[in-house]
Amino acid sequence: MNKELKISVGHLYPKQLNLYGDMGNIISLKMRTKWRGIEFDYNEINPGDKIPPCDLYFIGGGQDKEQTEVAKYLYEQKDFLIEKRNEGAVFLGICGGYQLFGHYYQPFEGEKLLGTSLIDAYTVAGKKRFIGNVTACTAFLKPSTLVGFENHSGLTYIQGNTKPLAILTVGNGNNGQDNTEGARFKNVFGTYLHGSLLPKNPHLADYLIKLALENRYHDEIELAVLDDKLEYIAHRAVVGKDY
Repeated sequence: MNKELKISVGHLYPKQLNLYGDMGNIISLKMRTKWRGIEFDYNEINPGDKIPPCDLYFIGGGQDKEQTEVAKYLYEQKDFLIEKRNEGAVFLGICGGYQLFGHYYQPFEGEKLLGTSLIDAYTVAGKKRFIGNVTACTAFLKPSTLVGFENHSGLTYIQGNTKPLAILTVGNGNNGQDNTEGARFKNVFGTYLHGSLLPKNPHLADYLIKLALENRYHDEIELAVLDDKLEYIAHRAVVGKDY
């Protein structure tokens, strides 16, 4: 394509949901587009704001208190988000944000938090906290591995047409039982991987950027190759690392 490219990114509730380096995912998206000469249109979305149309939406993780604070704002705009999903917009949710992509999250105490139903999944609070390194293998990325750090007690169960993002080789992932990590439906991606995720997994960052650009321009996009030597040193240092 002989044209200048642009990508619009909506960052949902960054002041409430930004645990364990999650802001690094936005920085990674920004820099990997900037280095390629792609315009990066950043939209910070706070509680009470009307969510604007964007090519890619990101939401990070938080504790139950913060999830409770933002869940109602997401749920109020559920129909719009589902419409954007069906139009091909890209979504990435980390931990608490991932849980709100499903139908609901049931904390230990308090009322059930209704989710957006962007994916066919639900989460309930567990009695054990999963804290440690994670390595998981995907079927759609090269290299196939994803690495990160999990810290959650929520147990997420995916069903229907929603599929695992990856299969675990190290860690507990969605629920510590079925060997799955994260979820994917259409261009919606959810994961428990903090650390942050995209700087140590540049192949996933580029995959999301490419999906978002191709959906925006309705054409195949070939991203310029970047020098990711340092990124893959960081990636390989965590692959298979003990929990």
